[in-house]
Amino acid sequence: MTGLNSEWAIAELDKLIDQTVMTNNSRSGDGMTYITHKSSTKSPDAEVTKQAQVVEKILDRVVPGWRTEIELRNTNRWTRHREAAIRAKEELLRQDEVRKNLGDYAPEISASKLHPWVWSGAASLWQSGHYRSAVEDAAKKLNAETQNKVGRRNVSETKLFQESFNAEPPAAGRPRLRRMKDDGSDTYRSMQRGAMALAEGIYAGIRNPFNHEDPHDIDEQVGLEYLAALSVLARWVDESEMEVAK
Repeated sequence: MTGLNSEWAIAELDKLIDQTVMTNNSRSGDGMTYITHKSSTKSPDAEVTKQAQVVEKILDRVVPGWRTEIELRNTNRWTRHREAAIRAKEELLRQDEVRKNLGDYAPEISASKLHPWVWSGAASLWQSGHYRSAVEDAAKKLNAETQNKVGRRNVSETKLFQESFNAEPPAAGRPRLRRMKDDGSDTYRSMQRGAMALAEGIYAGIRNPFNHEDPHDIDEQVGLEYLAALSVLARWVDESEMEVAK
């Protein structure tokens, strides 16, 4: 599960599973057994309610249809939560095995492990499901951090990156970012040109169209791919050495 801490999630699920162990409320007396048709949980209802607040968020990620697909039996209000938690735990424990044996064992990208400039810009909106706005804010954050690094406010976005990664020598007020030492080689020129081209593709092909296209949100997978592209550029900026005019 992208971005999910499985070890933490399993521990939280285990806690609810343990809290909701059911005990029968039938009673005996005078040689007779009285059946109440109800069962109670191991932990008090108030404690289960507190744990459910966290576990429900895990269930929404791991078994998203749990609220409607799992039957709520009338013996206890927590039967659906308990069954969903058991299913979710098994899914997390065996997700690698299942993907491998079903032929879907491709690597996953975790948004939270992208370059911190990108994820810090996107995080709050991404987590609330506003993927388009998250990508826009990540692009703005990358632009701002690049301006900070080169000490410029008079240019932004495509022009900022074109001037920063320009292979020509720096000029007054126009420092350059060097992905490697300028040794005059084709490799040096290629790396500088590649950074300029990637930045132009991102801001011309992703960021700018958001200002003109239909404002509907984008798909989560598309958003993740856009963030990955931004992360590559952010890493190149962050790792580059700055060269200033002498």
